[in-house]
Amino acid sequence: MKEMEGEVVELYELHYSDLKKLSSEIALSAAESCEEIQRLESITTSVMENLGPEGPGLLAITGVPEASNLRRTLLPLARKLSLLNNEDRRRLLKEHSLGSDVSLKNPNRNVSSFSMQLKYEQCFEISDGRVDDLDVENRDDEVVNQDEFKKLGCTFKELGYCMMDLGLRLAQICDKGIGGQELQQSLLESGTAKGRVIHYHSAVDNDIIREAAKRNGYVKSRNGKFNKNEQASTKQQGTDLSKDQSNDYGLWQQWHYDYGIFTLLTVPMFLLSSHQETPAAVNTGSPVSSEHEFPSPCGHTYLQIFDPKKNQVFMVKAPLESLILQVGEAADILSKGKLRATLHCVCRPPKIEKLSRETFVVFLQPAWSKQFSLLDYPLENLNFNSQQWGIRIEGIEQPRQAPEEISHEIQKIVPPLLSRLKDGMTFAEFSRETTKQYYGGKGLQPNR
Repeated sequence: MKEMEGEVVELYELHYSDLKKLSSEIALSAAESCEEIQRLESITTSVMENLGPEGPGLLAITGVPEASNLRRTLLPLARKLSLLNNEDRRRLLKEHSLGSDVSLKNPNRNVSSFSMQLKYEQCFEISDGRVDDLDVENRDDEVVNQDEFKKLGCTFKELGYCMMDLGLRLAQICDKGIGGQELQQSLLESGTAKGRVIHYHSAVDNDIIREAAKRNGYVKSRNGKFNKNEQASTKQQGTDLSKDQSNDYGLWQQWHYDYGIFTLLTVPMFLLSSHQETPAAVNTGSPVSSEHEFPSPCGHTYLQIFDPKKNQVFMVKAPLESLILQVGEAADILSKGKLRATLHCVCRPPKIEKLSRETFVVFLQPAWSKQFSLLDYPLENLNFNSQQWGIRIEGIEQPRQAPEEISHEIQKIVPPLLSRLKDGMTFAEFSRETTKQYYGGKGLQPNR
């Protein structure tokens, strides 16, 4: 891990060409010199250190072919999808085989998410050059026209399969460091991964969505769902659509662990937006809003991680066109603690109300039937001592919250692993219990 500068941690960078060599037995055996072998062994050591218990649990992969073009094509569509009227969005999602992880009828949401199950079988076909139906040629020369969503599904899949391939290669490298083939085999047995393109709303976006909801008569019913009711007032239903429902801690996404094996994500794109109301917008229910890419206000991703060794929160910084790999709890468990799951959240840039954040994420997980064993797993990892949460923050502006308040808030939100994991549990049981303790209810994930 690179030296930490103030409150920012710069991720270790693994170049794609080295990743390919390390995950190829042929390339390793064909190494031309002792110096090259030593260099590759040094890289393997660095990977394990950065993903292990002494590291941040993340690294950046650079130089991935086509990843930059795919990212620039896909990410702006997240905001456009989020602001569409419900009918047009529903049609587009169906057309491109996408679902959603959130209630898109909820006008008070701060995040919109669109997802798809991705199959490893198709990932391998694309890697071997046997699939020609993605239709992504001439991407750079294409000017966005009236049908700007034409290649939404194709771009989503191609970037998703690319990231799945990276995850499999990293799993192979980690397996060598740990011993065995547990991680890579667990991923392959699952058969699928979940891709998710995410739009973190700006204050302008929230205004647009609430204004559209008012015009179209969407109100919250007693069962908690948002339904169209032209004659019911928001006051009668107990929902004030004009009120900002964002949390008091400046977060787009609360503190949590991912419970799969690896999470692959793009470095986010930030969009600065404006909002213009027109007669046509009122009639169609889709307000006119323009946006342009804007550099990160502080030069980092606004992904925050908690380092338990230092009892400190850090902002994550990564090269702009890189892809980030993050360790999940399943990898932590399967590796017997040799890899460290990353506790993280997504925070908002302060004082820039027109700025939104776009990213694409692929979640790699074991098969639902995969059984977890606690044999040889470090017991201290199971029961996180709340007294260790003496979090201090250096240099990060937190005008509404003292460090001890952050500590208390995280303790309330993040349930210890001991309360969610029992010896012999399947991944399905573990994920259900984890989801239940984080979000309540029956712990069942929506179909998507």
